[in-house]
Amino acid sequence: MLSTSTNKAAMIRNYILLSLVVMILGVGLTDIFKNPGRVGQKDRIDNYVRYINAGFVAQTQKSGR
Repeated sequence: MLSTSTNKAAMIRNYILLSLVVMILGVGLTDIFKNPGRVGQKDRIDNYVRYINAGFVAQTQKSGR
């Protein structure tokens, strides 16, 4: 059954499609995590986290007194 040319062609086609999907997803994920534009967003998020943490500390000190 696997020796027919149509099944071999379908298997090769599916293998090529799968390889392309994996390659495109790999490039997309690399772009997401290695994009220099995200560094600025990370700094902004870190600043928000510091502000929120300061608010939590202030509330904890108020409620502890």
